[in-house]
Amino acid sequence: MPSFLASSAALVLALANHACCQPVTTLVECGEFVKIYDPSVGEDTDWYINDHCFIQAKDGRWHLFGITHEEPLNPADEDNLAHATAGRLLQRPWDKRPFALTVAPEEPWSEQHLWAPHVVEHDSLYYMYYCAGDADHTRYKIHLATSPDLGGWKRHTNNPMVVDGYDARDPFLMRVGEKWVMYYTANSAPAGGNHLVAYVVSDDLVNWSEREIAFTDPTSGTFGGPCESPFVVRRGDKYFLFIGPRGGYDGTDVFVSDTPYSWEIEDRVGHLPAHAAEVVRNGRGDWFVSRCGWGKGGVYLAPLRWLDGQRDPETNLPVARTLDATQ
Repeated sequence: MPSFLASSAALVLALANHACCQPVTTLVECGEFVKIYDPSVGEDTDWYINDHCFIQAKDGRWHLFGITHEEPLNPADEDNLAHATAGRLLQRPWDKRPFALTVAPEEPWSEQHLWAPHVVEHDSLYYMYYCAGDADHTRYKIHLATSPDLGGWKRHTNNPMVVDGYDARDPFLMRVGEKWVMYYTANSAPAGGNHLVAYVVSDDLVNWSEREIAFTDPTSGTFGGPCESPFVVRRGDKYFLFIGPRGGYDGTDVFVSDTPYSWEIEDRVGHLPAHAAEVVRNGRGDWFVSRCGWGKGGVYLAPLRWLDGQRDPETNLPVARTLDATQ
């Protein structure tokens, strides 16, 4: 494990030196971050939250799920998914809940760890996708668990949903027409290569197509890389891809495209000081972006400002339910 930690620390330093060119045109920026959730509450040691997601339940309450572990960083030992709730998006602090899910190393799941959950709702059922890892880094698994109420998660018998490498992880789902698209980070070859954002497509959230490529970075490697934590926002007929770490550990770049299936590196239109950024809206329709990470003490939100000239365009991110109308 010490060698793994040393490699992780070296990766962070390498990412801090990753080139960060200025966008030709800035179409998105953010304001000041404020802390909304501290996972160390009630613990004897400091804890962190890494890749996470937000979802609002039918009763209007907000739920946060994410990677968690006590400091210092130990990705291979991240065996539980954090859970927190709030009545308002900007509630300070959010309420800590018991772990949402714990790693299942036994057959048939053979999970190594629990990383980067993403939750969507469809037909009154919640679907949580997360990276379950594997002893073989070229065959990392993305698993699915479901719940009728954002609690009591049950692993799907069809797992794994995706098998890919190197260290395929960080799923994000979006509805495109009648299809579901799952984006995730991987490499051009399972054993290593260009860092990229891949995607698969499904009609039913369970059976997925062969992978396609949405974004390819010129840098190469195996674990880590600058294409993690993909998040896609549709605004009208434009699609914005958020990925990182870029320009440092606390860095997310934003790229724009006319299609949800392809972005080019020259289409960069923003840089945000955030690690594993997620985008979310409150009941007034205001936009926010989150940040988190190793040694950061929790989850933070900042106002997200769009400079694309569009006023209230159609989007995949709905305004929050009325319980949050006062923020």
